[in-house]
Amino acid sequence: EKSLEFVYSDRISVFDTIIPTEIPFKGETLCRTSVFWFQIIREMGIKSHFKEFIPPNRIRVKKFDVISDYSRLNNETTNYLIPLEFIMRHYVAGSLHRKLQKGRIEPEDLGFSAGKEVKYGEELPEPYFEMSTKLEEIDRPISEKEAMEISGLTEDELENIRNIIERIDERMSTEVEKRDLIHVDGKKEFGLDEKRRPILVDSFGTADEDRFWDSDMYAKGEFVELSKERVRKYYIDSGYYDRLMAARDRGEKIDLPPLPENVVKETSQMYIAVFERITGEIFRN
Repeated sequence: EKSLEFVYSDRISVFDTIIPTEIPFKGETLCRTSVFWFQIIREMGIKSHFKEFIPPNRIRVKKFDVISDYSRLNNETTNYLIPLEFIMRHYVAGSLHRKLQKGRIEPEDLGFSAGKEVKYGEELPEPYFEMSTKLEEIDRPISEKEAMEISGLTEDELENIRNIIERIDERMSTEVEKRDLIHVDGKKEFGLDEKRRPILVDSFGTADEDRFWDSDMYAKGEFVELSKERVRKYYIDSGYYDRLMAARDRGEKIDLPPLPENVVKETSQMYIAVFERITGEIFRN
Protein backbone atom coordinates (compact mmCIF):
# COMPACT_ATOMS: atom_id res chain seq x y z
CA GLU A 1 0.00 0.00 0.00
CA LYS A 2 1.47 3.35 -1.05
CA SER A 3 1.83 6.13 1.50
CA LEU A 4 2.93 9.74 1.45
CA GLU A 5 3.89 12.41 3.93
CA PHE A 6 1.50 15.22 4.64
CA VAL A 7 3.20 18.46 5.75
CA TYR A 8 1.23 21.12 7.64
CA SER A 9 2.86 24.44 6.79
CA ASP A 10 2.60 27.84 8.48
CA ARG A 11 1.21 29.33 5.25
CA ILE A 12 -2.39 30.51 5.27
CA SER A 13 -4.97 31.00 2.53
CA VAL A 14 -8.40 32.64 2.35
CA PHE A 15 -10.82 32.93 -0.60
CA ASP A 16 -8.71 30.32 -2.50
CA THR A 17 -5.75 32.72 -2.33
CA ILE A 18 -2.48 32.13 -0.46
CA ILE A 19 -1.46 35.09 1.69
CA PRO A 20 2.21 36.14 1.54
CA THR A 21 2.55 35.86 5.34
CA GLU A 22 3.35 32.85 7.52
CA ILE A 23 1.60 32.24 10.85
CA PRO A 24 3.98 30.88 13.54
CA PHE A 25 2.94 27.46 14.97
CA LYS A 26 -0.05 27.18 12.65
CA GLY A 27 1.24 24.00 10.96
CA GLU A 28 2.10 22.24 14.21
CA THR A 29 -1.20 23.05 15.93
CA LEU A 30 -3.25 21.94 12.92
CA CYS A 31 -1.23 18.74 12.58
CA ARG A 32 -1.61 17.84 16.24
CA THR A 33 -5.34 18.67 16.22
CA SER A 34 -5.82 16.43 13.17
CA VAL A 35 -3.98 13.56 14.87
CA PHE A 36 -6.26 13.98 17.91
CA TRP A 37 -9.37 13.58 15.72
CA PHE A 38 -7.94 10.73 13.62
CA GLN A 39 -7.35 8.77 16.82
CA ILE A 40 -10.90 9.44 18.01
CA ILE A 41 -12.54 8.26 14.78
CA ARG A 42 -10.28 5.20 14.76
CA GLU A 43 -11.81 4.30 18.16
CA MET A 44 -15.26 4.79 16.57
CA GLY A 45 -14.39 2.26 13.84
CA ILE A 46 -14.29 4.93 11.10
CA LYS A 47 -11.45 4.58 8.60
CA SER A 48 -9.11 7.45 7.70
CA HIS A 49 -5.92 7.80 5.66
CA PHE A 50 -3.87 8.45 8.84
CA LYS A 51 -0.99 6.05 9.56
CA GLU A 52 1.58 7.82 11.74
CA PHE A 53 2.37 11.17 13.41
CA ILE A 54 5.84 12.56 12.61
CA PRO A 55 6.40 15.44 15.07
CA PRO A 56 6.06 18.33 14.97
CA ASN A 57 4.05 19.00 11.79
CA ARG A 58 3.84 15.94 9.52
CA ILE A 59 1.80 12.76 9.24
CA ARG A 60 2.23 9.64 7.11
CA VAL A 61 -0.97 8.77 5.25
CA LYS A 62 -2.35 6.28 2.75
CA LYS A 63 -2.01 7.54 -0.83
CA PHE A 64 -5.03 7.88 -3.10
CA ASP A 65 -4.99 8.63 -6.84
CA VAL A 66 -5.95 12.22 -7.60
CA ILE A 67 -7.94 12.14 -10.84
CA SER A 68 -9.11 15.56 -11.98
CA ASP A 69 -10.63 14.32 -15.25
CA TYR A 70 -14.21 13.55 -14.17
CA SER A 71 -14.83 11.38 -17.24
CA ARG A 72 -12.37 8.83 -15.84
CA LEU A 73 -14.45 8.31 -12.68
CA ASN A 74 -17.37 5.89 -12.49
CA ASN A 75 -19.00 3.35 -10.15
CA GLU A 76 -16.09 0.92 -10.78
CA THR A 77 -13.12 3.24 -10.04
CA THR A 78 -11.12 2.39 -6.92
CA ASN A 79 -8.44 3.94 -4.68
CA TYR A 80 -9.11 7.56 -5.63
CA LEU A 81 -9.74 10.89 -3.99
CA ILE A 82 -13.42 11.86 -4.32
CA PRO A 83 -13.26 15.28 -6.05
CA LEU A 84 -15.75 16.85 -3.61
CA GLU A 85 -15.74 18.79 -0.36
CA PHE A 86 -18.52 17.77 2.03
CA ILE A 87 -19.80 20.57 4.25
CA MET A 88 -22.03 19.98 7.27
CA ARG A 89 -23.56 22.99 8.99
CA HIS A 90 -25.18 23.03 12.42
CA TYR A 91 -25.66 26.80 12.90
CA VAL A 92 -26.40 29.78 10.65
CA ALA A 93 -23.01 31.35 9.89
CA GLY A 94 -20.59 32.24 7.13
CA SER A 95 -21.66 31.77 3.52
CA LEU A 96 -24.93 30.12 4.58
CA HIS A 97 -25.97 33.36 6.27
CA ARG A 98 -24.91 35.36 3.21
CA LYS A 99 -27.06 33.11 0.97
CA LEU A 100 -30.07 33.56 3.26
CA GLN A 101 -29.64 37.35 3.20
CA LYS A 102 -29.49 37.36 -0.59
CA GLY A 103 -32.53 35.07 -0.87
CA ARG A 104 -30.53 32.33 -2.62
CA ILE A 105 -31.76 29.95 0.03
CA GLU A 106 -35.07 30.00 1.90
CA PRO A 107 -35.62 29.35 5.64
CA GLU A 108 -37.71 26.25 4.81
CA ASP A 109 -34.73 24.77 2.88
CA LEU A 110 -33.01 24.62 6.26
CA GLY A 111 -35.92 23.10 8.13
CA PHE A 112 -37.26 26.39 9.57
CA SER A 113 -40.89 27.37 9.11
CA ALA A 114 -41.64 29.36 5.94
CA GLY A 115 -41.16 33.10 6.25
CA LYS A 116 -39.24 32.86 9.52
CA GLU A 117 -36.71 35.63 10.03
CA VAL A 118 -33.54 33.61 10.54
CA LYS A 119 -30.84 35.34 12.56
CA TYR A 120 -27.08 34.92 12.42
CA GLY A 121 -25.95 32.28 14.90
CA GLU A 122 -29.23 30.38 15.16
CA GLU A 123 -28.97 26.64 15.59
CA LEU A 124 -30.39 24.77 12.61
CA PRO A 125 -33.37 22.44 13.20
CA GLU A 126 -31.34 19.69 11.48
CA PRO A 127 -27.80 19.50 10.09
CA TYR A 128 -27.53 21.10 6.64
CA PHE A 129 -25.42 19.16 4.16
CA GLU A 130 -23.89 20.65 1.04
CA MET A 131 -21.07 19.92 -1.37
CA SER A 132 -18.60 21.81 -3.48
CA THR A 133 -15.98 20.86 -6.04
CA LYS A 134 -12.51 20.05 -4.77
CA LEU A 135 -10.11 19.89 -7.73
CA GLU A 136 -11.24 22.91 -9.77
CA GLU A 137 -9.32 26.18 -9.62
CA ILE A 138 -12.11 27.87 -7.65
CA ASP A 139 -14.39 25.66 -5.54
CA ARG A 140 -18.06 25.98 -6.48
CA PRO A 141 -21.19 24.68 -4.75
CA ILE A 142 -22.96 21.85 -6.59
CA SER A 143 -26.17 19.83 -6.35
CA GLU A 144 -26.30 16.18 -5.25
CA LYS A 145 -27.06 15.21 -8.87
CA GLU A 146 -23.93 16.92 -10.22
CA ALA A 147 -21.88 15.67 -7.26
CA MET A 148 -22.70 12.07 -8.19
CA GLU A 149 -22.09 12.72 -11.90
CA ILE A 150 -18.59 14.14 -11.43
CA SER A 151 -17.42 11.88 -8.60
CA GLY A 152 -18.52 8.41 -9.69
CA LEU A 153 -20.43 7.98 -6.41
CA THR A 154 -23.70 6.06 -6.25
CA GLU A 155 -26.66 7.39 -4.27
CA ASP A 156 -26.03 4.79 -1.53
CA GLU A 157 -22.34 5.70 -1.30
CA LEU A 158 -23.17 9.39 -0.98
CA GLU A 159 -25.75 8.62 1.72
CA ASN A 160 -23.19 6.48 3.56
CA ILE A 161 -20.66 9.34 3.54
CA ARG A 162 -23.29 11.73 4.83
CA ASN A 163 -24.09 9.34 7.69
CA ILE A 164 -20.40 8.98 8.59
CA ILE A 165 -20.06 12.79 8.71
CA GLU A 166 -23.11 13.08 10.98
CA ARG A 167 -21.66 10.46 13.33
CA ILE A 168 -18.28 12.22 13.44
CA ASP A 169 -19.88 15.64 14.01
CA GLU A 170 -21.99 14.33 16.88
CA ARG A 171 -18.85 13.00 18.55
CA MET A 172 -16.93 16.23 17.82
CA SER A 173 -19.70 18.26 19.39
CA THR A 174 -19.71 16.10 22.55
CA GLU A 175 -15.92 16.32 22.75
CA VAL A 176 -15.55 20.11 22.42
CA GLU A 177 -18.57 20.95 24.60
CA LYS A 178 -16.52 19.68 27.56
CA ARG A 179 -14.18 22.61 26.96
CA ASP A 180 -16.86 25.24 26.32
CA LEU A 181 -16.78 25.19 22.53
CA ILE A 182 -19.59 24.92 20.00
CA HIS A 183 -18.86 23.11 16.73
CA VAL A 184 -20.62 25.32 14.18
CA ASP A 185 -19.74 23.77 10.81
CA GLY A 186 -16.92 22.12 8.93
CA LYS A 187 -15.75 20.44 5.76
CA LYS A 188 -14.50 16.92 5.20
CA GLU A 189 -12.97 15.03 2.31
CA PHE A 190 -12.97 11.33 1.45
CA GLY A 191 -11.32 8.79 -0.80
CA LEU A 192 -12.65 5.39 -1.87
CA ASP A 193 -10.28 2.49 -1.22
CA GLU A 194 -9.61 -0.70 -3.22
CA LYS A 195 -13.03 -2.04 -2.16
CA ARG A 196 -14.74 1.36 -2.67
CA ARG A 197 -15.06 1.87 1.08
CA PRO A 198 -15.11 5.54 2.16
CA ILE A 199 -11.87 6.64 3.85
CA LEU A 200 -11.64 10.06 5.49
CA VAL A 201 -8.69 12.01 4.05
CA ASP A 202 -7.04 15.43 4.39
CA SER A 203 -7.75 17.00 7.81
CA PHE A 204 -10.84 17.94 9.75
CA GLY A 205 -11.89 19.48 13.03
CA THR A 206 -9.19 22.14 12.98
CA ALA A 207 -9.39 25.94 13.01
CA ASP A 208 -8.89 25.82 9.22
CA GLU A 209 -11.56 23.35 8.12
CA ASP A 210 -14.12 24.03 10.84
CA ARG A 211 -15.73 26.87 12.71
CA PHE A 212 -15.95 26.90 16.49
CA TRP A 213 -17.60 29.41 18.83
CA ASP A 214 -16.98 30.03 22.50
CA SER A 215 -20.13 28.68 24.21
CA ASP A 216 -20.08 31.16 27.14
CA MET A 217 -19.95 34.11 24.74
CA TYR A 218 -22.60 32.47 22.53
CA ALA A 219 -24.95 32.36 25.54
CA LYS A 220 -24.49 36.16 25.77
CA GLY A 221 -25.32 36.59 22.09
CA GLU A 222 -21.73 37.05 20.92
CA PHE A 223 -20.16 34.94 18.19
CA VAL A 224 -16.46 34.73 18.92
CA GLU A 225 -14.90 33.08 15.88
CA LEU A 226 -12.21 30.59 16.80
CA SER A 227 -11.16 29.96 13.22
CA LYS A 228 -9.36 31.74 10.40
CA GLU A 229 -12.57 33.72 9.95
CA ARG A 230 -10.66 36.55 11.68
CA VAL A 231 -8.22 36.67 8.77
CA ARG A 232 -11.08 36.64 6.25
CA LYS A 233 -12.68 39.47 8.22
CA TYR A 234 -9.48 41.53 8.04
CA TYR A 235 -9.47 41.34 4.23
CA ILE A 236 -13.23 41.97 4.01
CA ASP A 237 -13.10 44.99 6.36
CA SER A 238 -10.08 46.48 4.60
CA GLY A 239 -11.79 46.27 1.19
CA TYR A 240 -9.39 43.74 -0.36
CA TYR A 241 -12.07 41.05 -0.62
CA ASP A 242 -14.25 43.26 -2.85
CA ARG A 243 -11.24 44.03 -5.05
CA LEU A 244 -10.38 40.34 -5.31
CA MET A 245 -13.94 39.39 -6.31
CA ALA A 246 -14.21 42.24 -8.84
CA ALA A 247 -10.92 41.13 -10.41
CA ARG A 248 -12.18 37.53 -10.62
CA ASP A 249 -15.34 38.73 -12.36
CA ARG A 250 -13.10 40.42 -14.96
CA GLY A 251 -11.10 37.20 -15.31
CA GLU A 252 -8.02 38.80 -13.72
CA LYS A 253 -5.83 37.59 -10.87
CA ILE A 254 -4.70 39.83 -8.04
CA ASP A 255 -2.75 38.97 -4.92
CA LEU A 256 -3.73 39.77 -1.36
CA PRO A 257 -1.23 41.95 0.57
CA PRO A 258 0.64 40.58 3.61
CA LEU A 259 -1.07 40.60 7.01
CA PRO A 260 -0.01 43.29 9.51
CA GLU A 261 2.14 42.11 12.43
CA ASN A 262 -0.63 42.46 15.05
CA VAL A 263 -3.02 40.28 13.00
CA VAL A 264 -0.23 37.67 12.55
CA LYS A 265 0.37 37.56 16.32
CA GLU A 266 -3.35 37.36 17.13
CA THR A 267 -3.86 34.64 14.53
CA SER A 268 -0.94 32.57 15.86
CA GLN A 269 -2.32 32.86 19.41
CA MET A 270 -5.76 31.87 18.12
CA TYR A 271 -4.39 28.67 16.49
CA ILE A 272 -2.63 27.71 19.73
CA ALA A 273 -5.71 28.48 21.85
CA VAL A 274 -8.03 26.49 19.57
CA PHE A 275 -5.64 23.52 19.64
CA GLU A 276 -5.70 23.58 23.45
CA ARG A 277 -9.48 24.02 23.64
CA ILE A 278 -10.22 21.23 21.16
CA THR A 279 -7.78 18.65 22.45
CA GLY A 280 -7.47 19.54 26.13
CA GLU A 281 -3.67 19.39 25.68
CA ILE A 282 -1.19 22.14 26.52
CA PHE A 283 0.81 23.48 23.59
CA ARG A 284 4.52 23.74 24.25
CA ASN A 285 6.68 25.77 21.91
